[in-house]
Amino acid sequence: MKVCFFNRSYWPDQAATGQLLTELAEDLVSRYGSEVTVVAGRALNAAGPQTTSSLRPVSRESHHGVDIRRANGTRLRPTRFAARASNYVSYFAAATAASFALGRQDVVVSLTDPPIVGLAALWTARRLGARFVFLCEDIFPEVAALIEDFQNDAVNGALDRINRYLLRHADGIVALGDRMRRRLVEEKGADPARVHVIHNWADCDAIVPGPKDNPFAREHGLVDRFVLMHSGNVGLSQNLDILVEAADRLRSKERLTIAIVGDGSKRAALEALTAARGLTNVRFFPYQPKALLHDSFATADAFLVSLKAGIEGFIVPSKVYGILAAGRPYIAATDPSSEPAQIARESGCGLVAPPGDAAALADTIAAMYDDPAMTRDMGTRARLAARQYDRPSAVAAYHELFERVMRKARAA
Repeated sequence: MKVCFFNRSYWPDQAATGQLLTELAEDLVSRYGSEVTVVAGRALNAAGPQTTSSLRPVSRESHHGVDIRRANGTRLRPTRFAARASNYVSYFAAATAASFALGRQDVVVSLTDPPIVGLAALWTARRLGARFVFLCEDIFPEVAALIEDFQNDAVNGALDRINRYLLRHADGIVALGDRMRRRLVEEKGADPARVHVIHNWADCDAIVPGPKDNPFAREHGLVDRFVLMHSGNVGLSQNLDILVEAADRLRSKERLTIAIVGDGSKRAALEALTAARGLTNVRFFPYQPKALLHDSFATADAFLVSLKAGIEGFIVPSKVYGILAAGRPYIAATDPSSEPAQIARESGCGLVAPPGDAAALADTIAAMYDDPAMTRDMGTRARLAARQYDRPSAVAAYHELFERVMRKARAA
């Protein structure tokens, strides 16, 4: 089976979507013998030096059996809309050029980085006589509404039309959870027969529970602290201002440290807010590469998974699966219908707090802080729940879906 993916983020990029796509592509090659091509962009957040510095619009390389067509767009730091737009448009143009050098494909898959790349993938699939699968990592234009430095009704309207067009013409659609599936069917008009729920995942063999007393914890003086951690993107969707406000309410918890690990467009503002309030119980740490995540995750007694109200189902935080694999509980500061909240309730591996409510979040953090036995028990249940979302199971579901859409094409 020949499968081609379109998505800007891919190895060596460390963004969550790029890491997941890298694992999926490489496993399709190693486990199922598929021939996989990825039309990727240049890495914005690589852990090490990039393998190519080509000035050509499209370059080619191979990594772990995957044929990578590198669409060499701009790599501007995405702190402003103009930079993000340049990165999107230049990648789209180069990816479209790269598509004309592709050979025969059975399945062409588009993710949503950037949200318009599905057009290039769909056109490629139709030109090559392949099936088109739309993997909805995010749903637009609702996710675009999070952008604080640019709001344009015409642009959002165009994104909505593009999203609906891709949903209508997809031979298969992947939703990352039940809430997202309902959004796609009930609000976007997707054919329910074509929508398949496949959760994101963690590798339960690679991510395992670790001891609290570890090099990261010792280096930063956290071994004897109760650590509530946010790890990953410090961006627009997580509503982390509320976490800082909750920390302000928890000054009396002498052993509590709120650890914000990662980077993103909101980090500088959060650091300024923390300093303005004189908070000593909030600490910021740099992004931790994948090789060092074991110790940073093990340092946490619990995690925070948060989303702004109303965005649930349009975004599904992939970090929750790594938290489960690490055997740590979490607080889902999200709408009760979101995937993290559902998993926390059904598996007993976390607590749920209403989004945007600093007082409720502070109370929930305090409940975990005050009852360490309960917190440890939830961590044990988290590790058990992780097996439902293990990497081999997710890859098998994708392989089965791709074979299914191929069989339907042959039957037609």
